[in-house]
Amino acid sequence: MTNWFDSARFGMFICWGHCSQRGLELSWPLVGWDLLPYNVPVEEYHSTAATFDPAQFDARDWARWARRTGMQYAVFTAKHHDGFAMFHTRTSDYSIEHTPFKRDIVREYVEAFRAEGLRVGLYFSLIDWHHPDYPAFTEADKPYKWEAWRRPAPEQWKRFVAAMFTQVRELLTNYGQIDLLWFDGGWERSAEEWKSRELERMIRELQPAIVINDRLPGCVGYASPEQAVPARPPAGIWETCLTMNESWGYNPRDRFYKSARFLVNTLQEAASKGGNLLLNVSPMADGTIPREQVERLDTISDWMARNGESIAGVLPGFESWQFYGPSTRRAVAAGASERIYLHLTTRPYETVTVRDVRVKQIRAVRVLGSGDELRFWPRIAAGQMFLNPDPTGALVIETPESALDPIATVIAIDFKS
Repeated sequence: MTNWFDSARFGMFICWGHCSQRGLELSWPLVGWDLLPYNVPVEEYHSTAATFDPAQFDARDWARWARRTGMQYAVFTAKHHDGFAMFHTRTSDYSIEHTPFKRDIVREYVEAFRAEGLRVGLYFSLIDWHHPDYPAFTEADKPYKWEAWRRPAPEQWKRFVAAMFTQVRELLTNYGQIDLLWFDGGWERSAEEWKSRELERMIRELQPAIVINDRLPGCVGYASPEQAVPARPPAGIWETCLTMNESWGYNPRDRFYKSARFLVNTLQEAASKGGNLLLNVSPMADGTIPREQVERLDTISDWMARNGESIAGVLPGFESWQFYGPSTRRAVAAGASERIYLHLTTRPYETVTVRDVRVKQIRAVRVLGSGDELRFWPRIAAGQMFLNPDPTGALVIETPESALDPIATVIAIDFKS
């Protein structure tokens, strides 16, 4: 592990914009993409910027939720594809500064999350469907078609890139240390057009310790799959981002919510594969988190209070053939040389089994959430039993009904060495 991100395991994605007043997904409804059900006239979509006034917004409340839920960092949408800046910028009047709310939301977010001891990340879309030099997306451009986007004249593009660099510089100089920069939208232009190398160089000069994802074309960053944990983990550090329902922005029509258990199981799987889960919340127009999302955060928070030791700061555990489920480990734990956590994502029958472990080195087996010790016994092949003073074999753990967690049980195994 080389930096905080390598073992953070859990973060909060916050996707929010003025379109929350209409209960719309961020950005995509304005371009009329055939794959999405909502098509809003361009001017109508942008018009709600003039009325954006989230009276109940309190970034401290968001930060407290993140900390209680065991998250180690957050990523906030400073600017999405629609071009609306949730920070004060000198490049455009299409920003939070020119709404009835006026306050700098990025500043309040950064300060609140830092105060809770959390790492701070910013989402920044390279696309800008509002900027006249991008050029701005119009009704005549609908429907959005892959690789059919309109291109600007050379002098327009030069002006746009200058404005984009200015906004990134503002984000990395006006708010203190920024721990992570989450790019998106790189598919519409080439690395040369984005001036990716120059942009990355500027970023690292301004924030030498910053972590960047892999969505700045032509630059190496951590892998960022979305909406699922990969069957095989990407090489190196990685993170998957996931919505609680099917929408990134606040969309009250989207009732397809994942259960709290599913979200916990996804977190367990990501951690067991050495990755992070960036779980999305989508604030409403007033700045508060929807009830359905609060309920899930509350359940995850309770589970993490019992089992968070098995998530934050851990490494992958057993091989998949050793234990049929996620597992994580700590290289050093109190009173033991190593502690491995079995994540039971389904209800076991009478026992669970781990294969090919040094059974004489096992010091204790217990339910992590309750501390209750569990009965266990080894199964050792005859040859190992008589010829090897430190044999490997199968570990069988008794799992009575009383030991099971209502969301997901975690079993901790302490090894002597």
